[in-house]
Amino acid sequence: MTNKSKGLKGGLTNYGDRDFALYLRRSFAKSMGYTGESLDKPIVGICYTESGFNNCHRNFPEMLEAIKRGVLAAGALPIAFPMISLGEVFLNPTSLVYRNLMAMATEEMISAQPMDSVVLMGGCDKTVPALLMGAISANKPAVMVVAGPMMTGRHKGERLGACTDCRRFWSNYRAGSVQKSEIDQVEGRLAVTSGTCAVMGTASTMALLAETLGMMLPNSSSIPSVHADRLRSSEESGKLAAQMAISGKLKPKDIISKSSVENALRVLLAVSGSTNAIIHLTAIAGRLGIEVDLNKFNSLSDETPTLVDLKPVGAGYMEDFHYAGGLDAVLRALEDQLLLETKDITGQSLAERLAKPLADPIDFKIIRKPSDPIESQGGLIALFGNLAPEGAILKRAAATKELLEHEGRAVVFTSLEDLANRIDDPDLDVNANDILVLQNAGPKSASGMPEAGYLPIPKKLAIAGVKDMVRISDARMSGTAFGTIILHVTPEAQLGGPLALVKNGDRIRLSAAQKTIKLLVSEEEIKQRYETLSIVEEVPERGYKKLYHSSVLPATQGCDFDFLK
Repeated sequence: MTNKSKGLKGGLTNYGDRDFALYLRRSFAKSMGYTGESLDKPIVGICYTESGFNNCHRNFPEMLEAIKRGVLAAGALPIAFPMISLGEVFLNPTSLVYRNLMAMATEEMISAQPMDSVVLMGGCDKTVPALLMGAISANKPAVMVVAGPMMTGRHKGERLGACTDCRRFWSNYRAGSVQKSEIDQVEGRLAVTSGTCAVMGTASTMALLAETLGMMLPNSSSIPSVHADRLRSSEESGKLAAQMAISGKLKPKDIISKSSVENALRVLLAVSGSTNAIIHLTAIAGRLGIEVDLNKFNSLSDETPTLVDLKPVGAGYMEDFHYAGGLDAVLRALEDQLLLETKDITGQSLAERLAKPLADPIDFKIIRKPSDPIESQGGLIALFGNLAPEGAILKRAAATKELLEHEGRAVVFTSLEDLANRIDDPDLDVNANDILVLQNAGPKSASGMPEAGYLPIPKKLAIAGVKDMVRISDARMSGTAFGTIILHVTPEAQLGGPLALVKNGDRIRLSAAQKTIKLLVSEEEIKQRYETLSIVEEVPERGYKKLYHSSVLPATQGCDFDFLK
């Protein structure tokens, strides 16, 4: 035990007698077979999110043993504790609703239990931001470890990866070009190993951003889930966490800063990552009182090149990205634009990290040079206008180029139920130049801001060969999705935002060049519509959902709770 570490003495239960409290705690700890020597060591908590409802974390038992090896080798005691796990596709209404619950539980368990440092085991989309949000607020030394991306499957000689390819096959199935027998076959070939989605979806994006923020071992974010390096990295992470427990140094608030958040935004733009990352990074930064300004974000996007050729907007997969050089290659390409004074959990600055030689050459077919970018600008932008006064998000790299400057007639769906009931109606009044609008799917809605912004192409248009349309909503979109899709419209319809005023037949104009989204209705007409606007608010009666509804902030503030920022 050092002067910095407290071990089992940390946060003693208060019985009015500290010596008795420690005596009692050690007595119950010894019931688990620990020796007195082990109980005298600094403690590394391991926040463990393995779950039968989270396929992405299937490799966690093996990773946990590797982390423990590293902790023990460095002279500390590893103690794993269970944490809420958010399996993206297994949660209703949506995993975003429960991200803050997981963040709260993480903060409280790190704070309440005796540990000198903590290893955060995450991976599936919302688990990484939830763990980081909680760890920042608890502010004990912390190390992030992720599951790593899946390897790809094979189908008829083609590589497949969840979930961009699942969306492509499902669209083709809806259009009639893929038969039921084949879609059933593809179902078992999309997600074939443990780990997170094999493309640059939300999970991989958040892993890269967590590393950029400084909370992970360098170049560990993209190691494939089944690779032995994933276990070696886990062991090294455990070793580092033990060293941090002994020294008491490098807490999250010492590492994550305004500069590291700006670097993370640069990386997000360069890899053309998930739109969800804007919400999560805003929430993470918000725990430190750092604002993510969407106007500043646009300025960064205008000058940051898109460098990574990966699905859903390119051709490659995360395993290709890792072998091409991973985050190290991206950071080196952006070096002239990055703030190099930031530090990571190893204590080194970004400048020191980039001064070290690469172990392998960069594959410039996957991770381009700045002089030969995929696009000269970043993959994402924020839009403003009378339809989104506080902002909306467009992943322009995933859009159809011809639709980035577009005016069309609104076809409005007032809810997810309305969408499901009418989108495939053969009598739906819709054509390929129209703009699909979904209302009441934002954070305050009963649906909890689901990944429903990827509205399906109406079946009769899909059968006719239409692949993309402009789609607008206050919902989110999976990081694995693609298309000309405007998301996170703020204020949301449920709060009386202008999106709630849109009617069938209204004209809407999108201009990616001007970064605007406008409802082409007169101010007088808009005012009249506000006077007759009626909003039905569905307030949960009890429990966490009631807390969520009463406290969740808008998308532009990260959808965190107002009392947690």
